[in-house]
Amino acid sequence: MILPIGEWVLETVCKQIKLWETNPLTRDLQIAVNVSAKQFHQSDFVSSVDNLIKHTGINTSRLKLELTESMVLNDVEDTVVKMHALKELGVRFSMDDFGTGYSSLSYLTQLPLDQLKVDQSFVRNIGVKQSDAVIVQTIIGMAANLNMESIAEGVETQAQRDYLEHVGCKLYQGYLFGKPVPIEKFIDELSEFSA
Repeated sequence: MILPIGEWVLETVCKQIKLWETNPLTRDLQIAVNVSAKQFHQSDFVSSVDNLIKHTGINTSRLKLELTESMVLNDVEDTVVKMHALKELGVRFSMDDFGTGYSSLSYLTQLPLDQLKVDQSFVRNIGVKQSDAVIVQTIIGMAANLNMESIAEGVETQAQRDYLEHVGCKLYQGYLFGKPVPIEKFIDELSEFSA
């Protein structure tokens, strides 16, 4: 079921991006989509994303695809070709759960990544394990030196956020900022926040 579900998610996200383009509160928001290896490595993945973009007429800079290291390392050559083709369409890329797989840093310079996501397992241990704080700082520094953004996953405390900001990470996701909610509630909360 992963292929039809993946297609449905991408279509739903593109429709939401298009809808959000008409609202001043949401027109600058991006939506990230986790793409499965099976979906990404389909021979027609690029053309199906291209067709979806044309059909919905979205601003492609608002669509970010999240890939995992293990998915990339399964077939680096195919991944590089597809990512460059999608990048030409304006799609952005994030490497999800960076540092948790069998990392091969050699691929980082080949991939047109926009962002590295610091895995929550490292963020969780900030202030607990010095080695994890060093790994977090290293990933953030590496991303900056490669002209990529870094985003920290699983930020739950102000102390974690403060540390991340101190070491140069400016983007965060986690319960400190909000829990998953239905889209209607998200829009309501966004309206209250900006009022």
